[in-house]
Amino acid sequence: MSKLKRLQPHSTIIALFRELELLGIQPDRHSLGILANCYCNLGCVDFGFSLMGKCLKLGYNPNCVTYNTLINGFVLGDKLSLANKLLDKTVNQGFQPSMATYAALVKGLCRMDRKVGAIKLLSRMHSGPFKPCEFMYTTIIESLCKDGLLNEALDLFADMKSEGISPDGVTYATLVQAIYKSGSRKEAKRMLDELLDSNIGPDVQTFTTLVDMFCKDGCLFEAEAVLQYMIERDKAPDIVTYSALLHGYCSRFKMRDAEKLLDLMAQNGCEPDLVILSTMIKGYSKIGKIEKARSLFQEFYKRGIKPDVVAYTTLINGLCKAKKLRIARNFFCKMQDRGIPPNVVTYASLFDGLCKSDSTDVAMGMLKGMERKGVQPDITIYNILLDSLCKAERYDDMSKLLSDLAVKGLDADVKTFNIMINAFCKKGLMSEAIQLLTEMEEKGCYPNSETYDNIVRTFIHKNNLSMALYYRDVMVDKGFEAAAKKLPLSKKSR
Repeated sequence: MSKLKRLQPHSTIIALFRELELLGIQPDRHSLGILANCYCNLGCVDFGFSLMGKCLKLGYNPNCVTYNTLINGFVLGDKLSLANKLLDKTVNQGFQPSMATYAALVKGLCRMDRKVGAIKLLSRMHSGPFKPCEFMYTTIIESLCKDGLLNEALDLFADMKSEGISPDGVTYATLVQAIYKSGSRKEAKRMLDELLDSNIGPDVQTFTTLVDMFCKDGCLFEAEAVLQYMIERDKAPDIVTYSALLHGYCSRFKMRDAEKLLDLMAQNGCEPDLVILSTMIKGYSKIGKIEKARSLFQEFYKRGIKPDVVAYTTLINGLCKAKKLRIARNFFCKMQDRGIPPNVVTYASLFDGLCKSDSTDVAMGMLKGMERKGVQPDITIYNILLDSLCKAERYDDMSKLLSDLAVKGLDADVKTFNIMINAFCKKGLMSEAIQLLTEMEEKGCYPNSETYDNIVRTFIHKNNLSMALYYRDVMVDKGFEAAAKKLPLSKKSR
């Protein structure tokens, strides 16, 4: 049972142990070790220590397994100082910690952002019977890369190789990603070539990481090259690899390439799943091929795949953007009939479509129904409705909705403030707009270029050039110089 780690069986084992004791079955050293490990995994290291006393009473002296278990317990509980003290005590008493103990310490130090301590531990290991393994080096290199310490990661990588420890695919993939993100594409390619030319043989997960990285950066040619290399090396891409590349195609509107990839998947016996079909629907919706998206949605049922809330929301959003409100609302009803409750994103998509089609009152009516169904509206929902009411100059309805916002304890964001400032500007209430600007900053919700744009343009419209120039300069001081240049006002107008 203790080996079934993914099922987290620790509490069950402890309960079972108590039953054994009630039956009069005496524990031995091994069973006490398992029990101590369960307590440590549950964060109860003190109970683990109490079992050491029980071991002594039963005539079992602590051994290296006992100490390793307790050291690991301290690491899991982020009590690294206590773990190090116990490690020193263990070594002084002549016991040797296992490789797993050192690996746990390295991982714990990196998790607590103590990379210097982790590197020192590696140096300490070089003078002992256990030498650091590639897992320990890779753990520290990953942590350094995550914090942007690329040079330090590369130095450690060089040390690793000089010590005769061969990096694995994960080590190389981590460095390729970090170098690539730093802007040194040529160096990243050199590192990638080193990986591909080595005898390491990257696994599918490593290749998938690289495909995903290139796709997210818009480098589809490089992503395709990695996929081709995988196939040539008889490393069959899995559904995650294909999904990463497909997402890259769809996000850049290359739907023909996405369709070809689907065909390639079918040839290689890899059936598209719900995520892939949803990605395709989103891609078709973005380029306005909504009928293609609807047709693909029907494929869900033909393939025996039950659409989830994400799939329905994606299609509803596409239909709303294509101004096919009736069909969108039809799908909205269908998903509920089929036992799939809409979430706040589904409602936001529908509300946005309704408001942009002059059906704000329908959306306002649905707001109450939304809450009755247990879906709490967020600030995005309120912003959609407030913006529509502001454009229609329905200020009384706006005021009621803002009161509702306060009652629900929802904090206004920059979009909400911009809508309110726009409303005051439309009514010519500039002192109220400026007061709201001050309130906005006091609440830690910092204005953006749109905020200042509204105020400056209104002052220009009211022929108050001195105030327009003042807030134009404030806008530039806040770092919105590019946006300020687009205003119908320049330094020359002074």
